[in-house]
Amino acid sequence: MAEKANPTRMELLKIKSRIKLAKNGHNLLKQKRDALIMEFFKILKKAKDLRGELNSKMGSAYKSLSIAHAYHTTFELESIATGLEQDMGLNVKSRNVMGVRIPEITASLDEREFGSGYSLMGTSAKIDDVVEDFGAVLRLVVTLAETETAIRRLIKEIEKTKRRVNALEFVVLPRLEHEREDIIFRLEEMERDSFVSLKVIKRRLEQEAAQKKGAS
Repeated sequence: MAEKANPTRMELLKIKSRIKLAKNGHNLLKQKRDALIMEFFKILKKAKDLRGELNSKMGSAYKSLSIAHAYHTTFELESIATGLEQDMGLNVKSRNVMGVRIPEITASLDEREFGSGYSLMGTSAKIDDVVEDFGAVLRLVVTLAETETAIRRLIKEIEKTKRRVNALEFVVLPRLEHEREDIIFRLEEMERDSFVSLKVIKRRLEQEAAQKKGAS
């Protein structure tokens, strides 16, 4: 059981100051939570749109690949694909949203280099379509990974902030306000006791004075 605070004016001022500080913190955390939730839904919509776009691009890419199969053998396509292998450059930055680092990833894929791994001689224009379509798919995959990473980080921070808001709202503030009311009650009780004691002392002094006056 928590020890009761001393019923003094100084302790009452301390409790009131702590209540004010807790309320300010509670308001700031609520603002942070609301801002994070807004950002979460904005990025969630972006991710949903990207998934739809990615599905569409994947469909187009595989359709282009299917058409290319009509012009080239599987061996030829595999040889071309091997020649296209290259490292993708990724430029990773981040922005701060209410203390949460949101990644911003840019894929660097040079179309000229990406398409220079195969000879134009002996290949059809359909190969260019395949390269272009799968390059677009690759960029979308990177962007989608960026948004889904941001979503996971935001969810984690939102839950953390909600717990802190609830702790202040339902635990800390009620306890401090109870302590404040308890101190006020005990101070008033002490004042009443002091008032009664003073009245008793005054009455006794008056009685003693009357007795002395009567004796004289």
